[in-house]
Amino acid sequence: MRVRAQMAMVMNLDKCIGCSTCSVTCKQTWTNRDGVEYVWFNNVETKPGVGYPTRWEDQARWKGGWKLDSKGRLRLRSGGKIRKLATIFANPDLPSLDDYYEPATYDYDSLVTAPASERMPVARPLSAITGLPMKMETGPNWDDDLGGSALYAAADPNIAAMSERVQLSFEQTFMFHLPRICEHCLNPACVASCPSGAMYKRETDGIVLVDENKCRGWRMCVSACPYKKVYLNHVTAKAEKCTFCFPRIEEGTPTVCAETCVGRLRYIGLVLYNLDAVEEAAGSSGDLVEAARSCLLDPFDETVIAQAKLDGIAEDWIAAAQRSPIWALAMKHQVALPLHPEYRTLPMVWYIPPLSPVLDATAAMGGDNTSADDVFHAVTTMRVPLDYLAQLFTAGDADLVAGVLMKLAAVRSHMRALTTGAPNTTTDRGLEAADLEELYRLLAIAKIADRFVIPAAHREEGAQLASWTSGYPLDGPGSVGMSGPVPVAVPTLARSTRRRP
Repeated sequence: MRVRAQMAMVMNLDKCIGCSTCSVTCKQTWTNRDGVEYVWFNNVETKPGVGYPTRWEDQARWKGGWKLDSKGRLRLRSGGKIRKLATIFANPDLPSLDDYYEPATYDYDSLVTAPASERMPVARPLSAITGLPMKMETGPNWDDDLGGSALYAAADPNIAAMSERVQLSFEQTFMFHLPRICEHCLNPACVASCPSGAMYKRETDGIVLVDENKCRGWRMCVSACPYKKVYLNHVTAKAEKCTFCFPRIEEGTPTVCAETCVGRLRYIGLVLYNLDAVEEAAGSSGDLVEAARSCLLDPFDETVIAQAKLDGIAEDWIAAAQRSPIWALAMKHQVALPLHPEYRTLPMVWYIPPLSPVLDATAAMGGDNTSADDVFHAVTTMRVPLDYLAQLFTAGDADLVAGVLMKLAAVRSHMRALTTGAPNTTTDRGLEAADLEELYRLLAIAKIADRFVIPAAHREEGAQLASWTSGYPLDGPGSVGMSGPVPVAVPTLARSTRRRP
C-alpha cells in the first residue's frame, strides 16, 4: 500500500440554481486572455442537454477515457502509441470550434460614433476569433432552461441510452443544472495519452496540470479526456486546463469557483488513497462506483495513518483528511457519486444527485410527506428519472441512485419530524438519527470551515510541488500510455461547418 493525498470536490446538485457565477469568476481569473476566448474551465450545463462541447458524453464519437479490451485489460479508448503516432498530424477525434462555440464580442464603437438618427444604433456581434461580423447561434450553455425541448434533450447521449418512458414534451420536462470542472482523476487518460509528457499528476496533492514548456500542442490530451476539460490555446498552441486553483489551494484557500458559489454547493477536502489500488479499480469488471470507493482509505485507520506518515504525508494533512467533507459525503454517508464512472478515470469531483422537490411530489401523489414509505415511493417516481441519474453517476445502476436519494429524503423527513413533533419513521429503515442530523448539518447549514478543509502546503515540499513528477501508475515504458518527449510542430485549432443539433 502506497498512501497518497488527493484534493477532491463534491457538489450538491440540489443547491445549484444555474447562475453561472462560478463560471464567470473562473473565467475572469484564469481565461481572460487571447487564445482562450472559447474556454470555460468551469461551466454549468442544463441537463438534459447536449452540454459543452456538443455531446461531450458521446464516447463512441470522441473516444475519451478507458475501456477493457477483449482480454479484460485496461486500454485507452483513443488507442495506444501506434494509433496516436499514425494520427498525430490529423487527429480524427478532436472537437472543432463549432463543437464548442465561436466566441463573440460586440461592435461597441458603433454606439459611440453613430450619427444622429431616428433609430437606436445597434452593436453588432463580432467574432472574437476573426473580428468579422457573425450571427450568434450557440454558446457554452445555449440550452439553459430549455432542457426539455426536443431540440436539445433528444440530442443528449444519456437520453439515447434510456428507456422509452422518458418524456420530452416541454410541459412535462425534467431539468437540473450540472456544474463541471476538470475531474483531476486518479487514473487520468489525458496524462497517459500525452506524447510530450507535458501532462502530469502531482504526487503531493493529486492535482493534474500541464507543463507548458514541454507541451507541443499535439492535442491528444483533448481527445483522451472523456470530460473534454483540456483545451488548446490557439494563440500559444499549448494545452490548458483547470488547475484546481492550485496557488490558492497551496495556501489553504478554496478554489475561485467554490468561494464565489452563490448556492454554497461545493465542498473541498483532502482524501487519502492507495496508489497501488488504482489500476485494479480502473480495470474492475464489477460495480464501478464501489471500485472507485475502494481506492479511498479510511483516515482514522491506524494502519493507514502509519503508512501515510512513512510515505511523507504530514500529520496536519492526515488530520485534515479526517475532517474532510469529501470523506464524510463520499465514503461515510455515501451520498456523493462520481460523474460517469464507466470512463474508468476514477474522477475526484463527485456529485450529490438532485432530489427536490420530493416532499411536494409526495403530497401531490396523495401521500403523507412525514411517512418514510410514502416519501421513499415518491423518490422512484420523481420527474428527474432515476434512469437518467444512473446514466450520469452510476454507470446505469438505478438502485444505487435510489439508495442515495432515499437517504437524502430520510434527512428531510427526520428534520421535519424534529421540527414539527411528528413521529419519526426514518430510523425504522436502519438509518441512525445521529447520521441523519450530521448529514443535515453538512448539507444544509455547514459553515465555511466545514465545507472547505484545505491544509496549506508545507514550505519544505516546494520543490516537489514545482516538479512535474507524475504519480500515475499506468504511464511509463511498456505501459498503455504514451511516454517520453517528442519534438513536434504545432497544429492549429480546427474549424468545421457542422452545426449543433
